[in-house]
Amino acid sequence: MRTCSGRMGPPSSPFGNQMLENLNLKRKLSTEEFNRVLPGLQRRMYDLEKACWDNKVSSIVLFEGWDAAGKGTSVATLTQRLDPRGFKLHPISLPRPFEMSRPWLWRFWLCVPNAGEMAIFDQSWYIRLLQERVEGLVPEKQWRAAFRDIIDFERMLADNGTEIIKFFLHISRKEQEKRFEKIAADPLESWRITKEDWARHKKYNEYLAAAEDMLEITEATEAPWTVIEATSRRWALAQMLKTIIMALEERLGADTPPRAASDAAEAADADLRNAMAWLDDKEDAKDA
Repeated sequence: MRTCSGRMGPPSSPFGNQMLENLNLKRKLSTEEFNRVLPGLQRRMYDLEKACWDNKVSSIVLFEGWDAAGKGTSVATLTQRLDPRGFKLHPISLPRPFEMSRPWLWRFWLCVPNAGEMAIFDQSWYIRLLQERVEGLVPEKQWRAAFRDIIDFERMLADNGTEIIKFFLHISRKEQEKRFEKIAADPLESWRITKEDWARHKKYNEYLAAAEDMLEITEATEAPWTVIEATSRRWALAQMLKTIIMALEERLGADTPPRAASDAAEAADADLRNAMAWLDDKEDAKDA
């Protein structure tokens, strides 16, 4: 895991668009270790969700990154054990015609969480600085102005008490191509890869430059980026959960629930999972 530490400035990266390329994308987590830590992390997330609800602490968790980098899997893992009443999921795509007739951040203001809620974004307002910029869907003047719009937007939310947690899931061009080919070869999954996905893959370097600018310029104390090396999905998921847990614990302060309660609940949860796995194994053996 790496948290960007850039400073705000004009829309160009003073580091020459090298930060992402210098990450260690070989970081891994074994299946055994992942299965050991996941129940505890998810249980801790449940307790923190409840504490945020009780203390009216709102939060935003947004996922950006490459196609096939694992944004959807991250959302699924994050929400798997949460109370669905405490969060709202917002999958973001390009703006629709009626949204384009309004100020561009209007549709995102509608998704701002209520007190105590968590808003989860599978892509976000950063679509303007990535896809809309690279694909030429908006004039250069507009995407350049979006840097300041986003900084002001996030500062306003943070000043109102919202905890903002931003992730960028990074994989190499070669890894993205490998994942595309694997999905395309699966008859049940091939629908997920479109010609638009392949077209964006061909523009990997252009998206890389746009992502470097985005991470550098929109980094802020009140809304920091966490860049996760996502070649290993298990590593990425564990780091994602740990980052959110750390941020919410820091935000809750004295209102953070004790870990002892989470540990006891985790033990009971582990027993339930083991029992369910045992039943699944019996059903599989019966079917065989």
